[in-house]
Amino acid sequence: MFRAWISAFVLLGLLSPGANAQSWARKMFKVTEHDFGTVAKGSKAEFDFELQNIFEEDVHISHVRSSCGCTEPQITKQSLKTWDKSAIRAVFNTRSFIGSRSATLTVVIDQPYYAEVQLSVRGYIRADVLFTPGGVSFGEIEQGGTTEQWVSVSYAGRSDWSIVDVRSANANLEVELTDPERRFGRVSYKMLVRLKGDAPAGYLQDQLTIVTNDSYNSSLELPVEGRVVSPLTVSPASLFLGVLKPGETVEKKLFVKGTKPFRILSIECDGDCFKFSTTDKVTATHLIPITYTAGEAPGKITQKIAIKTDLGSGAVTTCVASATITDAAAGDPPATDGEGS
Repeated sequence: MFRAWISAFVLLGLLSPGANAQSWARKMFKVTEHDFGTVAKGSKAEFDFELQNIFEEDVHISHVRSSCGCTEPQITKQSLKTWDKSAIRAVFNTRSFIGSRSATLTVVIDQPYYAEVQLSVRGYIRADVLFTPGGVSFGEIEQGGTTEQWVSVSYAGRSDWSIVDVRSANANLEVELTDPERRFGRVSYKMLVRLKGDAPAGYLQDQLTIVTNDSYNSSLELPVEGRVVSPLTVSPASLFLGVLKPGETVEKKLFVKGTKPFRILSIECDGDCFKFSTTDKVTATHLIPITYTAGEAPGKITQKIAIKTDLGSGAVTTCVASATITDAAAGDPPATDGEGS
């Protein structure tokens, strides 16, 4: 109750005479500007302006309007409770527009108070370069596997136009270019984009920078996205063992599930406080009993448990186990012979 009163007090303070009536809403956004840079016609160009409700009151986004048809705004989530996150997605229309473009997106909030937040985007859409498709979308890929996609890069203008380099900050991406075809001032490349098998699990949102021999606007951005899915899952991913006395033993279980039947090869954990029970059974699910014996040192302990299997090239899943060990010197309350003394 006290926390809610403080939050409301701060919010009302921001709306008091002399204060900027929109500042409370702007505080929810990480950034309010984005430059798409130079992009090819037809390429996929999107950016999420992330926001989080940092107030006790519920926030509702009524709508978003754009000052230019070159950018379409989308709301990923309209109603936000405390600490909920959302995003205003700016979609650059690279198929219908060319040249230098900019837009102001006005976010209209109607709860708990009316406010408007302005977001700005800009970019340059080249009409002489076309990507087909407009971005690399790998979809879902099982971890440990490789996937690839072809992209056509077409240019109209000079017959000596060339791609001199393709760069990425992501070491898990590889690119191969075919020799260019040149005809009547038109140049075309085939570009193979590959995601390597050692890519970590999680969402992939990256971009390739295509460097050309243009003296002006020499680089172009090509978005790359996908999701690398682990063939293994463990539940719970965070295992709390409890508050224990030194030497006290507790038993827990881990549930490990795979995309296909597998065998557990080993379970590794630092120290000798953990004991695991496994079998040679080949199945898509395993229930692993765990026995933990608390050490003598008081305090919090955290240990990573690594479960290695024979899936693929040896897929591994991990779980973080934690416990709090009490101080033995503190002891228990002394026992008495009766109800009272």
